[in-house]
Amino acid sequence: MEASQFVFGVDLDGVCGDYTAAFREVVAQELGVSEDSLSLERSWNFNEWGLSTADFERLHQLAVVERHIFATMPLIEGCADTLWRLSDAGVWIRIITHRLYVNWGHATAIADTVSWLDSNRVPYRDLCFLGAKPEVSADAYIDDGPHNVIGLRRAGNTVICFDQPYNRDLSGLRAHNWAEVEDIILELAAAGSHGVQIQFPGIDAGADRLDRNRGS
Repeated sequence: MEASQFVFGVDLDGVCGDYTAAFREVVAQELGVSEDSLSLERSWNFNEWGLSTADFERLHQLAVVERHIFATMPLIEGCADTLWRLSDAGVWIRIITHRLYVNWGHATAIADTVSWLDSNRVPYRDLCFLGAKPEVSADAYIDDGPHNVIGLRRAGNTVICFDQPYNRDLSGLRAHNWAEVEDIILELAAAGSHGVQIQFPGIDAGADRLDRNRGS
């Protein structure tokens, strides 16, 4: 990595992947209820779903280890294409996620995460699994977890809060979709000493470039 490159720290669940939708499917099946009965407008602790802390931990472990939601969760619209464009513009994509939450499920979480990133064509230069995100160096971060946003900002970092129902009480820099994320990061990079560059001539754009190149 060149010293002048802008490093963008990117969270996965709730930012790149739709954890709520994936987890809701598992919870509905396990509890024998309809998915519609589990509101998408939920709090961080899933109180609206009637889950205790023990319930969440049990169902989350089942979802990760047995149902492999880290390999199958839906990609949030615009994520991969936006990250490709930012990478092409010279932004260093650093994935930072706290997915090693389940005891004895670390191998599954890591393997499924890499598989998901590859299958959804999400570009990245670094992949970091850790909970203390302020310990990872980046010029800007994006996260949905209220505690992460608050902690990173208190440590003096620039943080984009990716809009979700459980973080709307937080003020400050916010993006409601990946188009807004792209605008914010390009503006931040251009305003600093990093700069941005346009798409190189002859280089395919889009997250499906690898598939198209293989086909040709």
